Amino acid sequence: MDTYQAHALEGASGVELTIALYDGIIRFMHRAIEAVERKDVEARRAAVKRAMDIVIHLQATLNKDVGGKPAESLSDFYVAMFALMLQGSQANSAKKFEQVIANVRNVREAWKQVAADPSVNQPTAGSQPDVRQAMMRSDQAWTPQSDAPGASWTA
Repeated sequence: MDTYQAHALEGASGVELTIALYDGIIRFMHRAIEAVERKDVEARRAAVKRAMDIVIHLQATLNKDVGGKPAESLSDFYVAMFALMLQGSQANSAKKFEQVIANVRNVREAWKQVAADPSVNQPTAGSQPDVRQAMMRSDQAWTPQSDAPGASWTA
């Protein structure tokens, strides 16, 4: 991350940091798509690995004890996105990466709504926000439209 980006995130809330991580997933999925189009296997693998690292971080920082059902839904979402990225990489499939982008954008938009709530938008030391509190305030819940891995998710 360059110095500008690091400074831009210094005072960010947990919700804003989560949105930035979602932006990172989207950015790396676009790089993976470009690599597929160029038939650049190494670049595809590198981009997918970076996106997967972000998903692993998001999954690891979820507090299911505090977040309740919304945190469990996010956990399921992260597992599905990880699986879809893996499938896309193994199949060299830009279409699967596009599905990841669409799903992550959808959930990102719900986080943007949470970010608009001033009572949720408090600076944090770098962990995800209290999912239950954030989601209850935004009246959002994440649910899969299908139980199949890589299914569309709605916020």
